[in-house]
Amino acid sequence: MPSDMNSIFAAFQDHINVEQDLREEIRQVNKDIDQKTREIQTTLQIIHHEGGLLKSFESVPECCSLARKLFLDVKSGFSKLSSIVPDNEYYRFHDHWRFSIQRLAFLGALTIYLESGQMAMIEEVAQLLGVTTKREEGFHIDLEDYLMGLLQLASELARFAVNSVTNGDYKRPLHVSQFVAELNSGFRLLNLKNDGLRKRFDALKYDVKKIEEVVYDLSIRGLKPEEKPEQSAST
Repeated sequence: MPSDMNSIFAAFQDHINVEQDLREEIRQVNKDIDQKTREIQTTLQIIHHEGGLLKSFESVPECCSLARKLFLDVKSGFSKLSSIVPDNEYYRFHDHWRFSIQRLAFLGALTIYLESGQMAMIEEVAQLLGVTTKREEGFHIDLEDYLMGLLQLASELARFAVNSVTNGDYKRPLHVSQFVAELNSGFRLLNLKNDGLRKRFDALKYDVKKIEEVVYDLSIRGLKPEEKPEQSAST
């Protein structure tokens, strides 16, 4: 019996070792993804600088183009994760990349907003990351992670509106205000039961209020442009 017990627990230890090796491999790949994520975020911080420009860029569209090139490395990272995570075990290891993919969903949505002034669809974000949108197809972006990214986008745009005024751009906050208001209306149609997502949604009203205050301040100072808001955020 002791001999049998030893063999049983030896098998358990083998299983644990394999599991630990797999998790370490996942952590290493995710570490590389996080590095590229930081590079994308640093690149997109151009929008908060004076005039929306940095010496190394000629325009915000160029900044978005560079961000898209960096997303190619992110695609490579998720391709590696897809190859090492066992089939049907996505959610078993989901915690390893949950916050990474949420931040990338935000950065993807920000890139698309800056390019077109429109909300990024989950399919567009998935394409940027090189993943699918369907659970049954394997490695995918979870809907809740995508929604969390959109909520992070709202906070970034609130900051963008404030900095745009500081940099003398009085039209941008009008478009941001309309976009975030529509985003808020969309989220209000959802019956959110996920605690993390619900808490993040509760903070959206403060982002809306912050942007509304910027637009109001422009109005009472006589700085609010009379023409309609721009249709594109990339001009």
